[in-house]
Amino acid sequence: MSESANPAAGKTSLDLQDILNILPHRYPFLLIDRITEIVRTKRIVAIKNVTINEPYFAGHFPNFPIMPGVLVVEAMAQAGGVLLLTEFPDREQKLLLFTGIERAKFRRPVVPGDQLRIEVDVLVWRGSAGRMQGKAYLDTKLACEAIITCRLLEREPKKPEPAGTAEPAAEPA
Repeated sequence: MSESANPAAGKTSLDLQDILNILPHRYPFLLIDRITEIVRTKRIVAIKNVTINEPYFAGHFPNFPIMPGVLVVEAMAQAGGVLLLTEFPDREQKLLLFTGIERAKFRRPVVPGDQLRIEVDVLVWRGSAGRMQGKAYLDTKLACEAIITCRLLEREPKKPEPAGTAEPAAEPA
């Protein structure tokens, strides 16, 4: 696999642009900002800088903003996705779906100004399905942990429309 096909090739850290080249997620649902450690198919460490500008803080909770725990777990899944998707040069034709959460425990609230360090270790990866242990830390204190499972699927290719069947574009008003 060439370095252009694998943005993580030979790297031990990834910046935001590398992450965007691997994951399909975009703002406001991209929940990791940087990768500080990557060991192919084994382990990844990601950073999420939590800011008051996150859209969920408007309602969770007014005057007492806390990052929803399910989004902390989603950030773990995204980090695991970066780790596993780097192994597939044709990742644009694949979709890594989150299929399960087990033993999730939320130990500390995550609030604006915090920096989450997300550590994900692969427990099992068998070609199209995986199981990972995720832990999110605030400094040295465990904030959340969970076992997450995922499955790699082929994206459905877009079928070309037969010639002459496409509707004309609407005129602007």
